[in-house]
Amino acid sequence: MASDPHGELEGAIDDVVASYAAGRLIDSLHSAQLPNKRQVIEALNHLKASIYLGYYATGALDDARLRFAVSAHVYPAHAILVEQVRRATSYEGFRSAGTPREADWPEAVALRFLRRLPAIRALLSKDVLAAFQGDPAANSVEEVIFSYPSIEAITVHRIAHELHKEGVPMRPRIMAEHAHANSGIDIHPGATIGESFFIDHGTGVVIGETTVIGNNVKLYQGVTLGALSLARGGPGAQRGQRHPTLEDQVTIYAGATILGGQTVIGAGSVIGGNVWLVESVPPGSHISYEGPPR
Repeated sequence: MASDPHGELEGAIDDVVASYAAGRLIDSLHSAQLPNKRQVIEALNHLKASIYLGYYATGALDDARLRFAVSAHVYPAHAILVEQVRRATSYEGFRSAGTPREADWPEAVALRFLRRLPAIRALLSKDVLAAFQGDPAANSVEEVIFSYPSIEAITVHRIAHELHKEGVPMRPRIMAEHAHANSGIDIHPGATIGESFFIDHGTGVVIGETTVIGNNVKLYQGVTLGALSLARGGPGAQRGQRHPTLEDQVTIYAGATILGGQTVIGAGSVIGGNVWLVESVPPGSHISYEGPPR
């Protein structure tokens, strides 16, 4: 008997449709109201272009063209922000029984965020300078902006963190994971990071949600600023700070792991490569890994 590929295909489709009746965690059909990842990234690219305009421009720029060039990125970023924040809050309202947002909240959030772009640019200027001054291999500021994964990661973080502070659901995490995929650096948008922050090389760096980082901090590749293992809903899982604090002028070398919300690395400390820390150290400490006993 000859096979019927079309009938087989229709049967497979019927089986997939029927599987949605099982009530699995991933079965929600309301996800059409979720933020659109492609649109979120498009808005992010417009925001990055407005921050580093001269590096993204395809033609000559001067003072007469500056406002038009900025507007060409801020207007579409605003439109996408409003729509995607609206979608995220709509889905948030469906998923929880919390107090609903005001109808004009997405617009208000987008405008408040866009008014902070000059402050974000000022912070990033210090981050770029820290990278240039902190890496003898850097030949120019332009090279740092164009090619350093840490600048990609911290640029996206500075943007996502502002939206996270506003309580925008989901969008900041989409941005952060996009940067993670592009740079190999995983920074939760909730992390608080001070001025002149530099990650050298960067691959494998993880910075958790409640991490607090002071000014003039430098990390190397493979550093983890994480939480001690806590089950969701278990004791202490959602209370307060779960990730460490690094005070000003701290340097952490490759492969070091620092865990726990009560762990504070004092100002001016240097943490050596492959060190494992779950307790605080005082300012000016120099901690090194001695290796296993012989």
